Amino acid sequence: MLSSPPAALRALYATAVARAQPAHGLAAQLLPPPAGRTWVVGAGKASAAMALALEAAWPADAPLAGLVIAPHGPLPPGAGQGRIAIRQGAHPVPDAAGAAATQALLAQTAAQRLTADDRVIALISGGGSALLSAPAPGFSLADKQALNTTLLRSGAPIAQMNVVRKHLSAVKGGRLALACAPAPVCTLLVSDVPGDAPEAIASGPTLPDPSTVADAAAVLTGLGLAVPAALSETPKPGDPVFAGHRVHVLARAADALAASAELARTWGATVRVLGDALEGEARELGRAHAALALAQRTPVLLLSGGETTVTLRGGETGGHGGRNTEYLLALALALGGAPHIWALAADTDGIDGHASGAGAVITPTTLARARALGLDAADHLARHDAHRLFAALGDLLPGAPTFTNVNDFRAIWVGPQRGGV
Repeated sequence: MLSSPPAALRALYATAVARAQPAHGLAAQLLPPPAGRTWVVGAGKASAAMALALEAAWPADAPLAGLVIAPHGPLPPGAGQGRIAIRQGAHPVPDAAGAAATQALLAQTAAQRLTADDRVIALISGGGSALLSAPAPGFSLADKQALNTTLLRSGAPIAQMNVVRKHLSAVKGGRLALACAPAPVCTLLVSDVPGDAPEAIASGPTLPDPSTVADAAAVLTGLGLAVPAALSETPKPGDPVFAGHRVHVLARAADALAASAELARTWGATVRVLGDALEGEARELGRAHAALALAQRTPVLLLSGGETTVTLRGGETGGHGGRNTEYLLALALALGGAPHIWALAADTDGIDGHASGAGAVITPTTLARARALGLDAADHLARHDAHRLFAALGDLLPGAPTFTNVNDFRAIWVGPQRGGV
Protein backbone atom coordinates (compact mmCIF):
# COMPACT_ATOMS: atom_id res chain seq x y z
CA MET A 1 0.00 0.00 0.00
CA LEU A 2 1.41 3.42 -0.95
CA SER A 3 1.45 5.96 1.86
CA SER A 4 1.86 8.92 -0.52
CA PRO A 5 0.76 8.15 -4.07
CA PRO A 6 2.00 11.46 -5.61
CA ALA A 7 5.48 10.98 -4.12
CA ALA A 8 5.53 7.35 -5.18
CA LEU A 9 4.56 8.25 -8.75
CA ARG A 10 7.34 10.83 -8.91
CA ALA A 11 9.83 8.22 -7.67
CA LEU A 12 8.69 5.81 -10.36
CA TYR A 13 9.20 8.46 -13.05
CA ALA A 14 12.68 9.27 -11.74
CA THR A 15 13.54 5.57 -11.82
CA ALA A 16 12.35 5.28 -15.42
CA VAL A 17 14.48 8.25 -16.49
CA ALA A 18 17.52 6.90 -14.67
CA ARG A 19 17.23 3.53 -16.41
CA ALA A 20 16.94 5.26 -19.78
CA GLN A 21 20.32 6.95 -19.44
CA PRO A 22 22.60 5.86 -22.29
CA ALA A 23 25.49 4.95 -20.01
CA HIS A 24 23.65 1.71 -19.22
CA GLY A 25 25.34 -0.97 -21.26
CA LEU A 26 27.24 1.32 -23.63
CA ALA A 27 30.70 0.10 -22.64
CA ALA A 28 29.65 -3.52 -23.15
CA GLN A 29 28.79 -2.79 -26.80
CA LEU A 30 32.18 -1.37 -27.73
CA LEU A 31 34.60 -3.47 -29.75
CA PRO A 32 38.35 -3.02 -29.20
CA PRO A 33 39.73 -0.03 -31.09
CA PRO A 34 40.28 -0.75 -34.80
CA ALA A 35 43.60 -0.80 -36.61
CA GLY A 36 42.89 2.70 -37.86
CA ARG A 37 40.96 5.58 -36.33
CA THR A 38 37.59 5.82 -34.62
CA TRP A 39 35.34 8.63 -35.84
CA VAL A 40 32.15 9.52 -33.94
CA VAL A 41 29.00 10.99 -35.47
CA GLY A 42 25.58 11.43 -33.95
CA ALA A 43 22.55 13.50 -33.11
CA GLY A 44 19.61 13.51 -30.73
CA LYS A 45 18.46 14.42 -27.26
CA ALA A 46 20.70 11.77 -25.72
CA SER A 47 23.69 12.28 -28.02
CA ALA A 48 25.72 14.48 -25.67
CA ALA A 49 25.27 12.03 -22.79
CA MET A 50 26.13 9.16 -25.13
CA ALA A 51 29.32 10.97 -26.17
CA LEU A 52 30.31 11.43 -22.53
CA ALA A 53 29.73 7.75 -21.78
CA LEU A 54 31.72 6.73 -24.85
CA GLU A 55 34.66 8.93 -23.91
CA ALA A 56 34.65 7.53 -20.36
CA ALA A 57 34.78 3.97 -21.67
CA TRP A 58 37.32 4.52 -24.47
CA PRO A 59 41.04 3.77 -23.95
CA ALA A 60 42.96 6.98 -23.36
CA ASP A 61 45.70 6.00 -25.82
CA ALA A 62 43.36 5.03 -28.68
CA PRO A 63 42.39 7.56 -31.37
CA LEU A 64 38.91 9.01 -30.92
CA ALA A 65 37.37 12.14 -32.41
CA GLY A 66 34.06 13.28 -33.80
CA LEU A 67 31.05 15.54 -33.64
CA VAL A 68 27.50 15.06 -32.37
CA ILE A 69 24.56 17.44 -32.52
CA ALA A 70 22.43 18.04 -29.40
CA PRO A 71 19.41 20.29 -28.81
CA HIS A 72 19.83 23.92 -27.79
CA GLY A 73 19.98 24.36 -24.03
CA PRO A 74 22.02 22.91 -21.17
CA LEU A 75 24.45 20.08 -21.84
CA PRO A 76 25.53 17.34 -19.41
CA PRO A 77 28.50 18.52 -17.33
CA GLY A 78 31.70 17.96 -19.28
CA ALA A 79 30.05 17.42 -22.67
CA GLY A 80 32.04 18.90 -25.55
CA GLN A 81 35.17 19.33 -23.43
CA GLY A 82 36.82 16.09 -24.48
CA ARG A 83 37.60 14.43 -27.80
CA ILE A 84 34.04 14.55 -29.19
CA ALA A 85 32.80 18.02 -30.12
CA ILE A 86 29.21 19.10 -29.49
CA ARG A 87 27.17 21.43 -31.65
CA GLN A 88 23.54 22.36 -31.09
CA GLY A 89 20.36 22.92 -33.07
CA ALA A 90 16.61 23.25 -32.67
CA HIS A 91 13.99 20.59 -32.01
CA PRO A 92 11.32 19.69 -33.11
CA VAL A 93 11.53 22.15 -36.02
CA PRO A 94 15.06 22.42 -37.46
CA ASP A 95 16.87 25.74 -37.54
CA ALA A 96 19.87 27.29 -39.28
CA ALA A 97 22.20 26.30 -36.44
CA GLY A 98 21.25 22.65 -36.80
CA ALA A 99 21.63 22.83 -40.57
CA ALA A 100 25.09 24.38 -40.19
CA ALA A 101 26.07 21.75 -37.64
CA THR A 102 24.95 18.99 -40.03
CA GLN A 103 26.97 20.47 -42.87
CA ALA A 104 29.97 20.64 -40.53
CA LEU A 105 29.46 16.99 -39.58
CA LEU A 106 29.35 15.94 -43.22
CA ALA A 107 32.35 18.10 -44.13
CA GLN A 108 34.45 16.82 -41.24
CA THR A 109 33.50 13.23 -42.04
CA ALA A 110 34.58 13.72 -45.65
CA ALA A 111 37.84 15.31 -44.48
CA GLN A 112 38.68 12.19 -42.47
CA ARG A 113 39.04 10.20 -45.71
CA LEU A 114 37.89 7.12 -43.81
CA THR A 115 39.11 3.68 -44.86
CA ALA A 116 38.05 0.11 -44.14
CA ASP A 117 40.63 0.06 -41.33
CA ASP A 118 38.77 2.83 -39.52
CA ARG A 119 35.49 2.56 -37.64
CA VAL A 120 32.60 4.94 -37.18
CA ILE A 121 30.53 4.96 -33.99
CA ALA A 122 27.14 6.57 -34.53
CA LEU A 123 25.36 7.85 -31.41
CA ILE A 124 21.73 8.26 -32.39
CA SER A 125 18.65 9.05 -30.30
CA GLY A 126 15.21 10.62 -30.57
CA GLY A 127 15.27 14.21 -31.75
CA GLY A 128 17.95 13.41 -34.31
CA SER A 129 15.54 13.90 -37.22
CA ALA A 130 15.28 17.63 -36.53
CA LEU A 131 18.90 18.06 -35.48
CA LEU A 132 20.37 16.30 -38.54
CA SER A 133 19.09 18.85 -41.00
CA ALA A 134 20.48 18.66 -44.54
CA PRO A 135 17.58 19.07 -46.97
CA ALA A 136 17.61 17.16 -50.25
CA PRO A 137 18.60 19.10 -53.37
CA GLY A 138 15.72 21.29 -54.47
CA PHE A 139 14.23 21.38 -50.96
CA SER A 140 15.28 24.35 -48.82
CA LEU A 141 15.59 24.70 -45.07
CA ALA A 142 12.51 26.93 -45.14
CA ASP A 143 10.63 24.21 -47.03
CA LYS A 144 11.75 21.67 -44.44
CA GLN A 145 10.71 23.89 -41.53
CA ALA A 146 7.27 24.48 -43.01
CA LEU A 147 6.68 20.79 -43.70
CA ASN A 148 7.94 19.75 -40.25
CA THR A 149 5.56 22.20 -38.59
CA THR A 150 2.66 20.93 -40.67
CA LEU A 151 3.47 17.28 -39.90
CA LEU A 152 3.73 18.01 -36.18
CA ARG A 153 0.32 19.70 -36.19
CA SER A 154 -1.27 16.92 -38.26
CA GLY A 155 -1.31 14.30 -35.52
CA ALA A 156 0.50 11.84 -37.82
CA PRO A 157 2.35 9.03 -36.01
CA ILE A 158 6.10 9.56 -35.71
CA ALA A 159 6.76 6.59 -38.00
CA GLN A 160 4.87 8.26 -40.85
CA MET A 161 6.62 11.58 -40.29
CA ASN A 162 10.01 9.88 -40.41
CA VAL A 163 9.19 8.14 -43.71
CA VAL A 164 8.64 11.57 -45.24
CA ARG A 165 11.73 13.07 -43.62
CA LYS A 166 13.99 10.29 -44.93
CA HIS A 167 13.07 10.97 -48.53
CA LEU A 168 13.59 14.72 -48.31
CA SER A 169 17.03 14.60 -46.71
CA ALA A 170 20.67 14.36 -47.73
CA VAL A 171 21.60 12.64 -44.47
CA LYS A 172 18.69 10.53 -43.15
CA GLY A 173 17.55 7.09 -44.25
CA GLY A 174 21.07 5.60 -44.42
CA ARG A 175 22.69 8.48 -46.26
CA LEU A 176 25.03 9.30 -43.36
CA ALA A 177 26.37 5.74 -43.68
CA LEU A 178 27.13 6.49 -47.32
CA ALA A 179 29.18 9.49 -46.18
CA CYS A 180 31.16 7.24 -43.81
CA ALA A 181 31.94 4.50 -46.37
CA PRO A 182 34.05 2.39 -46.61
CA ALA A 183 34.48 2.46 -42.83
CA PRO A 184 32.14 0.06 -40.99
CA VAL A 185 29.64 1.73 -38.67
CA CYS A 186 28.58 0.70 -35.17
CA THR A 187 25.25 2.41 -34.45
CA LEU A 188 24.27 2.79 -30.79
CA LEU A 189 20.70 3.91 -30.19
CA VAL A 190 18.36 5.28 -27.55
CA SER A 191 14.88 4.52 -28.83
CA ASP A 192 12.00 6.97 -28.78
CA VAL A 193 9.83 5.14 -31.30
CA PRO A 194 7.07 2.65 -30.51
CA GLY A 195 8.33 -0.79 -31.44
CA ASP A 196 12.00 0.27 -31.32
CA ALA A 197 12.69 -0.35 -35.01
CA PRO A 198 16.31 0.87 -35.35
CA GLU A 199 15.78 2.36 -38.81
CA ALA A 200 12.95 4.53 -37.47
CA ILE A 201 14.93 6.15 -34.65
CA ALA A 202 15.92 9.68 -35.74
CA SER A 203 14.96 8.60 -39.28
CA GLY A 204 17.78 6.04 -39.40
CA PRO A 205 20.73 8.11 -40.72
CA THR A 206 23.16 5.17 -40.63
CA LEU A 207 20.76 2.30 -41.33
CA PRO A 208 19.19 0.86 -44.49
CA ASP A 209 15.73 2.20 -45.21
CA PRO A 210 12.97 -0.27 -46.15
CA SER A 211 10.54 2.54 -47.01
CA THR A 212 10.26 4.05 -50.47
CA VAL A 213 9.52 7.31 -52.22
CA ALA A 214 6.06 5.90 -52.94
CA ASP A 215 5.52 5.34 -49.21
CA ALA A 216 6.48 8.95 -48.46
CA ALA A 217 4.20 10.25 -51.18
CA ALA A 218 1.33 8.13 -49.82
CA VAL A 219 1.77 9.61 -46.33
CA LEU A 220 1.71 13.15 -47.69
CA THR A 221 -1.28 12.47 -49.92
CA GLY A 222 -3.14 10.84 -47.04
CA LEU A 223 -2.64 14.01 -45.00
CA GLY A 224 -3.87 16.18 -47.85
CA LEU A 225 -0.42 17.67 -48.46
CA ALA A 226 1.42 18.38 -51.69
CA VAL A 227 4.10 15.88 -52.74
CA PRO A 228 7.44 17.71 -53.27
CA ALA A 229 9.38 16.94 -56.43
CA ALA A 230 12.52 16.72 -54.26
CA LEU A 231 11.57 13.28 -52.86
CA SER A 232 14.45 10.91 -53.56
CA GLU A 233 15.20 7.25 -52.89
CA THR A 234 17.27 6.00 -49.96
CA PRO A 235 19.79 3.10 -49.71
CA LYS A 236 17.99 -0.19 -49.04
CA PRO A 237 18.63 -3.35 -47.00
CA GLY A 238 21.22 -5.47 -48.77
CA ASP A 239 23.18 -2.47 -50.05
CA PRO A 240 26.92 -3.34 -49.75
CA VAL A 241 27.55 -0.04 -47.96
CA PHE A 242 26.05 -1.60 -44.81
CA ALA A 243 28.29 -4.68 -44.84
CA GLY A 244 29.99 -5.19 -41.48
CA HIS A 245 27.75 -2.69 -39.68
CA ARG A 246 26.58 -3.34 -36.10
CA VAL A 247 23.47 -2.00 -34.36
CA HIS A 248 22.44 -2.04 -30.68
CA VAL A 249 19.64 -0.31 -28.77
CA LEU A 250 20.98 0.86 -25.39
CA ALA A 251 17.70 2.06 -23.86
CA ARG A 252 14.02 1.81 -24.73
CA ALA A 253 10.64 2.39 -23.13
CA ALA A 254 10.34 -1.27 -22.09
CA ASP A 255 13.54 -0.94 -20.04
CA ALA A 256 12.29 2.17 -18.26
CA LEU A 257 8.92 0.58 -17.45
CA ALA A 258 10.58 -2.59 -16.19
CA ALA A 259 12.77 -0.60 -13.80
CA SER A 260 9.75 1.28 -12.43
CA ALA A 261 7.75 -1.92 -12.08
CA GLU A 262 10.59 -3.53 -10.16
CA LEU A 263 10.68 -0.59 -7.72
CA ALA A 264 6.90 -0.68 -7.24
CA ARG A 265 6.99 -4.39 -6.46
CA THR A 266 9.48 -3.76 -3.66
CA TRP A 267 6.71 -1.66 -2.10
CA GLY A 268 4.33 -4.61 -2.33
CA ALA A 269 2.36 -3.14 -5.24
CA THR A 270 0.66 -5.25 -7.86
CA VAL A 271 1.82 -3.98 -11.25
CA ARG A 272 0.20 -4.26 -14.65
CA VAL A 273 2.15 -3.01 -17.68
CA LEU A 274 -0.31 -1.95 -20.38
CA GLY A 275 2.34 -1.71 -23.08
CA ASP A 276 5.45 0.25 -24.02
CA ALA A 277 4.31 1.38 -27.48
CA LEU A 278 0.87 2.94 -27.02
CA GLU A 279 -0.05 5.54 -29.62
CA GLY A 280 -3.11 7.55 -30.67
CA GLU A 281 -4.74 10.80 -29.59
CA ALA A 282 -3.58 11.79 -26.10
CA ARG A 283 -7.08 12.69 -24.88
CA GLU A 284 -8.60 9.48 -26.24
CA LEU A 285 -5.97 7.35 -24.51
CA GLY A 286 -6.64 9.28 -21.30
CA ARG A 287 -10.34 8.46 -21.51
CA ALA A 288 -9.63 4.80 -22.26
CA HIS A 289 -7.26 4.55 -19.29
CA ALA A 290 -9.82 6.18 -17.02
CA ALA A 291 -12.34 3.48 -17.92
CA LEU A 292 -9.72 0.82 -17.27
CA ALA A 293 -8.76 2.32 -13.90
CA LEU A 294 -12.37 2.65 -12.79
CA ALA A 295 -12.94 -1.03 -13.62
CA GLN A 296 -10.22 -2.22 -11.21
CA ARG A 297 -11.49 -3.78 -8.01
CA THR A 298 -8.19 -4.25 -6.17
CA PRO A 299 -5.20 -1.93 -5.70
CA VAL A 300 -2.97 -1.93 -8.76
CA LEU A 301 -0.35 0.17 -10.51
CA LEU A 302 -0.94 0.60 -14.25
CA LEU A 303 2.17 1.50 -16.25
CA SER A 304 2.48 2.38 -19.93
CA GLY A 305 4.78 4.01 -22.44
CA GLY A 306 4.77 5.06 -26.08
CA GLU A 307 4.05 8.30 -27.87
CA THR A 308 0.63 9.87 -28.18
CA THR A 309 -0.30 12.72 -30.47
CA VAL A 310 -2.29 15.94 -30.22
CA THR A 311 -4.06 16.91 -33.43
CA LEU A 312 -4.88 20.57 -34.03
CA ARG A 313 -7.80 20.93 -36.43
CA GLY A 314 -9.67 23.73 -38.14
CA GLY A 315 -7.02 26.40 -37.71
CA GLU A 316 -6.62 25.87 -33.97
CA THR A 317 -3.54 27.51 -32.55
CA GLY A 318 -3.69 25.45 -29.40
CA GLY A 319 -2.91 26.39 -25.84
CA HIS A 320 0.29 25.94 -23.89
CA GLY A 321 1.14 22.36 -23.12
CA GLY A 322 2.05 18.94 -24.43
CA ARG A 323 0.62 15.51 -25.02
CA ASN A 324 1.17 14.29 -21.45
CA THR A 325 -0.75 17.10 -19.76
CA GLU A 326 -3.51 16.70 -22.38
CA TYR A 327 -3.66 12.96 -21.60
CA LEU A 328 -3.85 13.70 -17.88
CA LEU A 329 -6.58 16.32 -18.13
CA ALA A 330 -8.72 13.98 -20.24
CA LEU A 331 -8.03 11.23 -17.71
CA ALA A 332 -9.04 13.46 -14.78
CA LEU A 333 -12.28 14.55 -16.46
CA ALA A 334 -13.22 10.95 -17.25
CA LEU A 335 -12.40 9.84 -13.69
CA GLY A 336 -14.72 12.55 -12.37
CA GLY A 337 -12.90 12.91 -9.06
CA ALA A 338 -12.81 9.19 -8.20
CA PRO A 339 -11.48 9.16 -4.64
CA HIS A 340 -8.96 6.35 -5.05
CA ILE A 341 -7.02 7.11 -8.25
CA TRP A 342 -3.84 9.12 -8.80
CA ALA A 343 -1.79 9.40 -12.00
CA LEU A 344 1.38 10.84 -13.49
CA ALA A 345 2.35 11.30 -17.13
CA ALA A 346 5.59 12.86 -18.33
CA ASP A 347 8.05 12.83 -21.19
CA THR A 348 11.29 11.06 -20.31
CA ASP A 349 13.26 13.78 -22.10
CA GLY A 350 12.10 16.20 -19.39
CA ILE A 351 10.05 18.50 -21.64
CA ASP A 352 6.40 17.87 -22.51
CA GLY A 353 6.04 19.23 -26.03
CA HIS A 354 6.93 22.94 -26.08
CA ALA A 355 5.91 23.43 -22.45
CA SER A 356 8.06 24.35 -19.47
CA GLY A 357 7.22 21.19 -17.53
CA ALA A 358 7.99 17.51 -18.00
CA GLY A 359 4.38 16.52 -17.33
CA ALA A 360 2.06 16.57 -14.33
CA VAL A 361 0.28 14.65 -11.60
CA ILE A 362 -3.46 14.31 -11.01
CA THR A 363 -5.12 13.46 -7.70
CA PRO A 364 -8.69 12.77 -6.62
CA THR A 365 -9.03 16.50 -5.90
CA THR A 366 -7.71 17.85 -9.23
CA LEU A 367 -11.12 18.84 -10.65
CA ALA A 368 -12.39 20.27 -7.37
CA ARG A 369 -9.28 22.40 -6.90
CA ALA A 370 -9.52 23.64 -10.48
CA ARG A 371 -13.16 24.68 -9.92
CA ALA A 372 -12.17 26.49 -6.73
CA LEU A 373 -9.75 28.57 -8.81
CA GLY A 374 -12.45 29.31 -11.38
CA LEU A 375 -10.86 27.05 -13.99
CA ASP A 376 -13.00 25.06 -16.41
CA ALA A 377 -11.12 21.80 -17.01
CA ALA A 378 -13.21 20.85 -20.04
CA ASP A 379 -12.55 24.23 -21.65
CA HIS A 380 -8.81 23.92 -21.05
CA LEU A 381 -8.86 20.48 -22.68
CA ALA A 382 -10.84 21.76 -25.68
CA ARG A 383 -8.24 24.50 -26.19
CA HIS A 384 -5.26 22.14 -25.75
CA ASP A 385 -4.34 24.26 -22.73
CA ALA A 386 -3.87 21.64 -20.02
CA HIS A 387 -0.43 22.95 -19.08
CA ARG A 388 -1.77 26.23 -17.72
CA LEU A 389 -4.38 24.45 -15.61
CA PHE A 390 -1.80 22.17 -14.00
CA ALA A 391 0.55 25.11 -13.51
CA ALA A 392 -2.19 26.99 -11.64
CA LEU A 393 -2.76 23.94 -9.44
CA GLY A 394 0.96 23.52 -8.71
CA ASP A 395 0.86 19.98 -10.09
CA LEU A 396 3.37 20.29 -12.92
CA LEU A 397 6.58 18.28 -12.85
CA PRO A 398 9.60 20.57 -13.23
CA GLY A 399 10.88 20.61 -16.79
CA ALA A 400 14.57 20.25 -17.59
CA PRO A 401 16.54 18.18 -20.10
CA THR A 402 17.23 14.66 -18.83
CA PHE A 403 19.69 13.95 -21.70
CA THR A 404 17.80 10.87 -22.77
CA ASN A 405 14.49 10.12 -24.47
CA VAL A 406 12.44 6.92 -24.48
CA ASN A 407 9.14 8.75 -24.95
CA ASP A 408 6.24 9.06 -22.54
CA PHE A 409 6.00 7.50 -19.10
CA ARG A 410 2.53 7.02 -17.60
CA ALA A 411 1.61 5.59 -14.21
CA ILE A 412 -1.86 5.26 -12.65
CA TRP A 413 -2.22 4.16 -9.04
CA VAL A 414 -5.61 2.65 -8.22
CA GLY A 415 -5.74 2.48 -4.45
CA PRO A 416 -8.15 0.86 -2.04
CA GLN A 417 -11.71 2.01 -2.71
CA ARG A 418 -12.49 2.36 0.99
CA GLY A 419 -10.42 3.85 3.72
CA GLY A 420 -7.86 5.70 1.59
CA VAL A 421 -4.13 5.14 1.50
